[in-house]
Amino acid sequence: MELAAVIGGGAILCSKGFVATRRTYLNDLPSASAVAVLNNYRDTIFSRTQIENRSRRITVESRAADPTQKSSIVTDAGDLIIIPDNEFSIAKVSFGVIGLSVGVTLLSYGFGAYFNILPGSEWSALMLTYGFPLAIIGMALKYAELKPVPCLSYSDAVLLREKCATPILKQVRSDVTRYRYGDEQHLEEALKRIFQYGQGGGIARRNAPVLKMIREQVTEDSRYCLVLVFEAKALNLSEFEKRQEKFASFFGPGITAEIAGAESNLFEVRLISNATLQ
Repeated sequence: MELAAVIGGGAILCSKGFVATRRTYLNDLPSASAVAVLNNYRDTIFSRTQIENRSRRITVESRAADPTQKSSIVTDAGDLIIIPDNEFSIAKVSFGVIGLSVGVTLLSYGFGAYFNILPGSEWSALMLTYGFPLAIIGMALKYAELKPVPCLSYSDAVLLREKCATPILKQVRSDVTRYRYGDEQHLEEALKRIFQYGQGGGIARRNAPVLKMIREQVTEDSRYCLVLVFEAKALNLSEFEKRQEKFASFFGPGITAEIAGAESNLFEVRLISNATLQ
């Protein structure tokens, strides 16, 4: 750490070691100059300490106020609060991963025990007998599984869900936020009827929209709304708008459907419950 002191119109640079080891030099200076050097050194150390402490404080405060940091409980979004979907359900567990993991473990240990690499040779036949079919079933389920879509829920919508959401809206939310097996995409049957794949006035199956996420929110008139966000690269907004009544009819009764374009290739189907809190 260096020190700059002005003595008699000239600048003197000295360090911590300079003051500690060159006391004879200070003694040779006039008393007023020596005192000025020491005072300037002290003031420099004090000011630098303040700056460093202030920098650390600003850094800590900026990190604490960083909006990009994720919270495991809630996340502020303006005046609303986003509640993560942390509710545990067995349907949210991948049976393919479980079956494959258990099957491969039994097979691996069974072969190791059979060749006396691992202990338990008397159980090797049993582990191989059960491990092989479990691994096959696990691979089949893993191949056929359809992963759940993300669910974004606002706190005010969660409060309205139990009383205002229709049974069909609750079922839709439950179906798309869990693992499914054998389906090519979520809401496959609904989209097939609404967009009439391969029929007159319909669309080609390869152009079918894909559900990317769902969102629970409250409308301006305090109604529960379940928003389905689709990605459709080969469709435009008019293809959704002319099927607005079909969306309301299929996911009804007791709801109103609205269509909106979110971003490029993304479209929102807003299923708004007609029920209100009394």
